[in-house]
Amino acid sequence: MVVLESAITAIGASIPVGIIVLSSLLWVEIVRDCYHTLSHHWSFLYRLHVWHHRVFRRDLSVITDSIYRQAQWYNDVPESLVMLLFSLLPWGVMKIWGIPHQWAAWAGSLYTLTFLLGAIARGTGIAYADELTDVTHRPGDFYSLPSRWFVNRPYHWRHHFDNQNAYYSGTFTLVDKLMGTALSLKNKRIAVTGASGSLGRSLLKHLHTKGAKVIALTSGEQNVTININGSQLPVKTIKWQVGSESELASQLEQVDILILNHGINVHGNRTAEAIAKSYEVNTFSSWRLLELFFQTVRSNEDIVRKEVWVNTSEAEVNPAFSPLYELSKRALGEIVTLRRLDAPCVVRKIILGPFKSNLNPIGVMSPDWVAKQILNLAQRDFRNIIVTINPLTFIAFPLKEFLVTTYFKLFSNKAKDVLAHLPNDDQSTVKTNSVDHKLRK
Repeated sequence: MVVLESAITAIGASIPVGIIVLSSLLWVEIVRDCYHTLSHHWSFLYRLHVWHHRVFRRDLSVITDSIYRQAQWYNDVPESLVMLLFSLLPWGVMKIWGIPHQWAAWAGSLYTLTFLLGAIARGTGIAYADELTDVTHRPGDFYSLPSRWFVNRPYHWRHHFDNQNAYYSGTFTLVDKLMGTALSLKNKRIAVTGASGSLGRSLLKHLHTKGAKVIALTSGEQNVTININGSQLPVKTIKWQVGSESELASQLEQVDILILNHGINVHGNRTAEAIAKSYEVNTFSSWRLLELFFQTVRSNEDIVRKEVWVNTSEAEVNPAFSPLYELSKRALGEIVTLRRLDAPCVVRKIILGPFKSNLNPIGVMSPDWVAKQILNLAQRDFRNIIVTINPLTFIAFPLKEFLVTTYFKLFSNKAKDVLAHLPNDDQSTVKTNSVDHKLRK
């Protein structure tokens, strides 16, 4: 036992003070997010926490000052006290094991005190306390997208008005990523192109099981159905053809998430017709739909709820043994990388290895398994969703994406803000409480 204690002390002595400080801060944030999550699943705590959800209108303006102050005493102060109590744990562990630099573990406690004092200030109605200490609940237009790693106003808005049983994180999004609550698919209207294909049907099926309202976009003649527990369930099917993307404009107004999944593989063909067809279907059709969908983003709610997922394929970085498929998919991938620098909504890339389908009958992954992994990673807010059996892709793609993104940032012009694509008369009316449900009726 003495040897073990000595070993732990020696290991502890080698830990930099900065790591101890950061760990204590991360620990109290994890405590807060776990408390918040528990508050939505334990009725005793929810009776306190529900006050927090009674406070705000959809534009994050406060309903009444009195309810706002009460919410601080019922929710924010108890939450901060729990954080403060658990903040002592790292210090206690270090003290028991005789680990040096125990004072550094108090960083979490000092950090928590700022939340506690802020909650008390807001609860007592001290002037400007809310503006200085409650930054994720300030009203006004959104000029940034939901953040990936830190909770900003658009991210937290979704917890209040998209799905209260998701988006639990308070400062860092780590807990939501681990739990798969960083993106809620429930009640989202999700349209999938290439819906009659193997992956399209699998995506529709698993989206349906997660509570999404699915829409099949297909160039096939038959209406799309999905197999749910052995029964064929009809899906709302919209017929369209490549080159006629503009005809989908009215339907896309009602869509929350558009998944661009259609494509063609001419295999070894390299004729002029094959080149034109590959680029038209795999590149330009998806690009036109992407731009068309961007034009439907007209309110705070659209910025927060709408997304585009683009299946660009592993062919962006690896050979697919089909030159025109590779070339056209790589072109699409580069366009998406460029456009999402200034996109008015979240844009995700789907990078898939060889799965079995009509386009690739010798694929090694099952489309059903691939669809599950896509949704699993999306709900953890992966913006680049990689599903493959090739380990090199997990290295090559992020490196390629970083370098290309950096190049585009350096040598192309940045838009002013995420609403820069809108006409001036539309920008003047983009308010959460003025456009709220117009496009959805």
